[in-house]
Amino acid sequence: MTILVLGGRSEIGLAVAKRLAAGTVVLAARRSASLDTEAQQLLDAGATHVERVEFDADDLASHGPLLEDVFARFGPVSVVVTAFGILGSQEKAEVDVAHALEIVHVDYVAHVSVLTHLGRLMRAQGSGTIVVYSSVAGVRVRKANYVYGSTKAGLDGFASGMADALYGTGVRVLVVRPGFVIGRMAAGMKPAPFPSTPDKVADATVKALRGKKSDIWVPGILRWLFAVLRILPRPIWRRLWR
Repeated sequence: MTILVLGGRSEIGLAVAKRLAAGTVVLAARRSASLDTEAQQLLDAGATHVERVEFDADDLASHGPLLEDVFARFGPVSVVVTAFGILGSQEKAEVDVAHALEIVHVDYVAHVSVLTHLGRLMRAQGSGTIVVYSSVAGVRVRKANYVYGSTKAGLDGFASGMADALYGTGVRVLVVRPGFVIGRMAAGMKPAPFPSTPDKVADATVKALRGKKSDIWVPGILRWLFAVLRILPRPIWRRLWR
């Protein structure tokens, strides 16, 4: 069994890998040589081998060769966790075009690149699951983080459509929509209602991997909450604090 984590320092990605660790885990990240702590944690969790590879989400041209190499050396790949991304600053993005584009490039464009390559490789392999981390921020984009939220809206649509396109090929796409996650990315922010932690998101992800669902919400109550929020009149939605 081989697990590939794109975003090798991600708290959620590592938590998922620890729960699945049984064979080879490939951690893909910038400065991969400095992933000693993460590698040891996975070995302690049961992985038989941890490989580290350089992955730069911004460098779109490198995605294809990197993934082809991983599949050639360590395949078949059972699970790929796409756990990279940035939150960015909404305040800065509203006035700084470069920063807005940085968020969009990493959180949406880079994911489209990676997922397209993964779809091709896994279709040829005939098996495997791709875990895509969307967010409730993309279900209905809020004024408080509309740049980040818009990337998650796009990613959610892309991954959901890709899941349908791959149906019947032996390849599965699992879309995970967490709410507010208390972790490094949101450090210093006041939690939104129904927050989760990386461990809770990982638990839900692994449970879903062992089932047949194509998408999950973490926690599950958010599915029903957003069923209402999606149809909330816009004048009321606009006044929500976040």
